Amino acid sequence: MAIPGPTPRPRPQVMRLSEAAAGRIRDIIGKSERPIAGIRVGVKNGGCAGMSYTMEYAEAFDPRDEIVEDKGVRVLIDPKAVLFLLGTEMDYRVDKLSSGFVFINPNQTSACGCGESVAITPAKQEQEAGQGADAN
Repeated sequence: MAIPGPTPRPRPQVMRLSEAAAGRIRDIIGKSERPIAGIRVGVKNGGCAGMSYTMEYAEAFDPRDEIVEDKGVRVLIDPKAVLFLLGTEMDYRVDKLSSGFVFINPNQTSACGCGESVAITPAKQEQEAGQGADAN
């Protein structure tokens, strides 16, 4: 007889989408001429504040991707970005002179004046544990 192991705690959803962001992503994927598995989101080093968000079409899954399904949209999170994006909401905003995706990130500590780069601190263990408890 096998001894049952500990039950893994539910993992918090890394990020969520606003209705506007989900709608815009559905529209973009729907107009694609090639099959798209989802949108891959990550962060990279660079810019005057230190980091910037990245988004690209994902034609296939990477087995290391964190998969978020929200409002009928599949977002693949680069595994190196998970701790930087934990708790983030992705929105899509249209203003008089611009439109684009916006990341509302509780881990962001500052942003440059042009809005293209940000400073982000990785989520801490207690933040992860606290968010997991909120998900129940």
